[in-house]
Amino acid sequence: MSIDTAAAEQFWKQYETVHPDAVRAAPDYTVERFGDSPRLADELLALVMAGTKRATSSLLREFIAEGTPLPRIGGHWIVCDGAGAPRVVLRTTELRLGTFDSVEESFAHAEGEDDRTRESWMREHRRYWQRRCAALGAEWTENDEILFERFTVVFPPDLAD
Repeated sequence: MSIDTAAAEQFWKQYETVHPDAVRAAPDYTVERFGDSPRLADELLALVMAGTKRATSSLLREFIAEGTPLPRIGGHWIVCDGAGAPRVVLRTTELRLGTFDSVEESFAHAEGEDDRTRESWMREHRRYWQRRCAALGAEWTENDEILFERFTVVFPPDLAD
């Protein structure tokens, strides 16, 4: 799944023009997409763009495997669609490390997926992380550390919170 990095850089420059102070405060950004397939990337991005999804969760081991630093509060990320085109800039507002069973009902609701309950969050994320760990040649356990992240949409202006 390739990402159009040149388009992402242009998108960032547009954001910087509108929000220069936010960029000065946190000038680094990542360019990513949700999920592990173009279809899932588009589904989750649609939830963000509709205002339903304002949180996400990631396995700590994925950051390690990819050599990617953990996000930080105030940090930015450009989210691309399934085709790799940049669509929104998000800004991290809250981070917490925990285990699978530490997910709160309010967090599951903020992730905006399925029926937004803790039960469905656990069911679907268990499946997802089993699949992701298998792809990494590892076995997922409910004791693996998870990064729980809340964010706001900051660009484009018509989608911003």
